[in-house]
Amino acid sequence: MSKKATKALNNKYYVARYNASKNNESFTSREKTAEILNIDRTRLSRIELGTVIPYPEEVLAMSKAYDLPELCNIYCATECSIGKETVKPINADSLDRLILQFLGSSQKMEDITEQLIEITEDGLVDETELVKFDAVLSELEKMSINIQSLMLWAKKNKDAINNSKK
Repeated sequence: MSKKATKALNNKYYVARYNASKNNESFTSREKTAEILNIDRTRLSRIELGTVIPYPEEVLAMSKAYDLPELCNIYCATECSIGKETVKPINADSLDRLILQFLGSSQKMEDITEQLIEITEDGLVDETELVKFDAVLSELEKMSINIQSLMLWAKKNKDAINNSKK
């Protein structure tokens, strides 16, 4: 892309296309990109300018075309009405940091298992156990985010991993 669209500079979908254009010349123009994504050019423009929210299938197409799997997570966590309530944003930037976060979480697993057994051994979670149960759920959510982040990193870097084996 020869120049940046100043009105869209901070838009995640524009930035994703701009970065993808560095590796694929087809993404240098909205016209070519719209063809590839099978999205109307004016709709792509409105998405990149932030005047409309893209449909999930449009984000999925962008994610695949731009080789940016985290775009789906960003959409779900920040724009989808259901996702805002159920999906946490994840980060897949640095493998060493992700590994450390995962290892830190996994070391707590035995303690979490013991707490769950203690809380639920009578088949109920009573009022005195709610604080402990909430803490366990919070730790499980952190573990889930760490696992998802590691999996996203692997998906994003799969080609690089396969090429390093050759």
